[in-house]
Formats: sequence, structure tokens, C-alpha cells
Amino acid sequence: MVENLDLDASEGDRAAQAEAVYERLFGPRDATAPEDDPELMGILRGFIFGDVFGTGVLDDRARELITVTVLACLQALPQLRAHAAAALRVGVEPVQLREAVYQLAPFIGFPYVLNAGAVINDVFREGGVSLPLSPQGTVTDEERRARGLEIQAPLYGTEIADNLIDLPAPFAEALPRFLTEFCFGDFYTRGGLTLAQRELLVLCALTAIGDTAAQLGPHGRACIEVGNSKTEVVAALVQCFPYVGFPRTIAAIRAVKGL
Repeated sequence: MVENLDLDASEGDRAAQAEAVYERLFGPRDATAPEDDPELMGILRGFIFGDVFGTGVLDDRARELITVTVLACLQALPQLRAHAAAALRVGVEPVQLREAVYQLAPFIGFPYVLNAGAVINDVFREGGVSLPLSPQGTVTDEERRARGLEIQAPLYGTEIADNLIDLPAPFAEALPRFLTEFCFGDFYTRGGLTLAQRELLVLCALTAIGDTAAQLGPHGRACIEVGNSKTEVVAALVQCFPYVGFPRTIAAIRAVKGL
């Protein structure tokens, strides 16, 4: 997932770098095609593909998984379509793309996930990918709580349950159980992505939806505990910048920089 792609601006032309990255992701760009907003699009290409893609330690596959995650959270569906196709083009496996979207359900809700899933399914069909994809579930209804807790407890302890203990019955018990069974049991146990990939993408999702440090901090720590380096975590958050803006990106980086 990681490849050192740091580039010094002095080593090459920024515009040429942007065009090269764009071509890797989307194919050759027709520079003669008319644009309604050519100045804005020039700034966009220069910043995203010339600056951000040349900064940090993430390869194209990781960057596109992050971008797809963020766009699904924002429901930026036209852009999601383009980047889902780009993800496949640079070598992201269809099942990885699907799992990146599926696991957003606990964080953004099923309607948004269904919208995003419909877009990537269209991209799959257009690319000749047979549907449905292979199953990735690994737990039964009887196992989902225990298996979810095996993942949750070492990373997050009893923080959520402790915080909700003063709720009236049955919610003090039900809400923490839902989190364990649904988020960790139903999704984190699935195949297709490693636990390190899942945590990194969830951190980016929380950044996209403007979550607070109360969630960003624990998920940042979990990212590192499951094998991501601090450099990778910051690089992932910087990859979110062009899509979610400076305030949310900096808020997320501040939440994790002391890890």
C-alpha cells in the first residue's frame, strides 16, 4: 500500500508532473477540449495531481482508496464515478473498492452507502467486472459479537460503553452492543482489506464528515497500533485535503499529531 513518492518541486516541472499523474489515473487528457472553467480546472489539476500526489509515502492505489472513501462520504457521486474507475486503472482490486464503501455504513448510514455502491457497481459493469463480487463475510450471527469484540477491545477498550452507561435501559446496553456487532463484527471481520487499511480509511472518513477529536484521536491511535506509521497517517489526511478543505484536514492532523 505504501511507496515513497516524495518529489522535490525542483526536480521536475509541476505541470508535467500533474499531467503524468492525471494520465496514470484517467488516461490521456485532451488538452484541446473546451472547458467552461479552464482556470479553476488548471488550479485543481496542479494542486491535486502536481502537489498532493507528489507529497508523502502513499502509492496510487492507497490514494485512490482514500479518495473514493472521502467522495462516498461527501456523496460527490460524479467525482466518485471517475475515481472508482481510476482506482481500478491503477490496480485496486474490485473487492477492495467495494469493501472501502461497505465499511462506511456505521459512519455515514446505509442510504449514502447504497448511493455510492450503485455508482461503483456501474463502474464495475462498464469495466467488465462480473457482479456480484465474491463474498467476503467471515462470521455468523452467533459469532459476530465475539469476533467484533476481539478486534474492538484491544484498540478501543470499553470507552464507548463507559461513556453511555448512564443512558436509560435498554440503550446503555444496546448502543455499545450495536457498535461491537455492527461496526466491528459485521464489517471489520470481512475480507478484502487488511485491518490497517480499514482503520486508515475510517480515519479519512471521519475527517470527511467533520468528526471531532473525540473520535479522530482514538482512531488515529488505532491506525498506528494496527501497523500504519505516523507518516502514513499524516499522508492519508493530506490526501483528503483537496476534497474536504483545509479546516477539516488541519483539525484531523491536530487530533493525531501527538500520537
